Amino acid sequence: MNTLTFRTTAWFALLVTVTIGAVLGVGGWLLNRQMIAGLELLHVVETKELAELLGDDPAISDAEVRDRLEHDVDDDAELFLIQIHDTNGRIRFRSANLGDYILPDLSGVDLHRTITVPGTGLVRISESNGTNWHIQIASRLEPNQRVLKEYIKIASLLVLVGALISVGLGWVFSRVTLAPIRAIAETAGRIGGNNLGARIEVPPGRDELVALTRLLNEAFDRIEIAFGQVRQFTADASHELKTPLALIRLNAEKLHSRLEHDDESANASAEILEEIDQLHQIIEHLLFLSKADSGVLRLELETLSFPEWLDAWSGDAQVLVEDGGLRLDLQIEGQGPVCGVSSLLRQVLFNLLTNALKFSPPAGRISLQIVRSSESWRWTIEDEGPGLPEAELTRVFDRFVRYERCESEASRPGHGLGLAICRSIIELHQGKVFAENRKDRTGLRVVVDLPVDPET
Repeated sequence: MNTLTFRTTAWFALLVTVTIGAVLGVGGWLLNRQMIAGLELLHVVETKELAELLGDDPAISDAEVRDRLEHDVDDDAELFLIQIHDTNGRIRFRSANLGDYILPDLSGVDLHRTITVPGTGLVRISESNGTNWHIQIASRLEPNQRVLKEYIKIASLLVLVGALISVGLGWVFSRVTLAPIRAIAETAGRIGGNNLGARIEVPPGRDELVALTRLLNEAFDRIEIAFGQVRQFTADASHELKTPLALIRLNAEKLHSRLEHDDESANASAEILEEIDQLHQIIEHLLFLSKADSGVLRLELETLSFPEWLDAWSGDAQVLVEDGGLRLDLQIEGQGPVCGVSSLLRQVLFNLLTNALKFSPPAGRISLQIVRSSESWRWTIEDEGPGLPEAELTRVFDRFVRYERCESEASRPGHGLGLAICRSIIELHQGKVFAENRKDRTGLRVVVDLPVDPET
């Protein structure tokens, strides 16, 4: 409903329908004007006939006026309502079909007017002001109204038919018009980290579409260069950082062994080794994220059977949690395979568990629930820590975002990459991860959704 094809079709149909309606509306107005103009022309012809019958003598009696006009007026009784008065305003003749109604004097006003006559309805009245006589002739508008009603019915039907046809024509028009854009979108969708050399075929001509295609191809050229630089950086960093770091650690270990008898120096060298381990871990994490972002990280998927796959992990997890003085509740509902990389998914679980351990109070409880639905495997891990402000829940998976731990946690603070790595791994598996505060008590809940193979 929100596609460009739908919107183009809707606008096309709307414009065509409005145009047809406007044209037919103007046609109806012109038809009405033409019918009224025809009545006024008949009034002119009838006025001339009556003027010839009356003659130029205004002093004739009313009876004489009636004798001169009666035959002609009776013949035209179905067409006209007639009223005649002299220059003094005295009514000298009225047709029988007027009944008791007296037509208004239009002298000095419009010579044509539409009025309502009781018992007759709408009429169009015309007045001719001669030297001796003022002749007023009116015609019923009811036939005109019948014609207009029939016209409106036909016009409405035509608008409806036009609207239906315009929808079909609009869909064809939008499909044909947007076909080059769809081709561009399909080609652009195929361009990824492993297919950066693909380009959109430039159509012939010199229109806006050609300019857009060339602009996109230039953008893809720049992206390919940027990705190449990222890949090169990944390769260089892997070699240039790891090798010197390994040498630094080797020398630090030698120095530490020589300073064993000096407690202060031994402690200092031990801290150096710990910092080197931290730096090595940060480099490994950054390299992983760099590969994931650049699209060069290829997953070798395997079929993991649940809940059997969790057995090996749960034993290590229980030891880790108990060593921290906490309790782990593990609940699994459902069974079936999961397509993924065992080591990476294991890393996600350990990262989430470690994060929960950092913020849990002493003797607290961490719960992990794994449930299968028709669409996904959902992993939910909850702690009993302080939780996070609502504004921070969307930032918790960003890089280098760190929060203060609970007071009981005395170990070294993390480097803020664990949850960012979790998100990258889950997205590589076509899943999603989000965090929210617990509703039943204080604490953070992290939810991971992994897709289920529809064939299983």
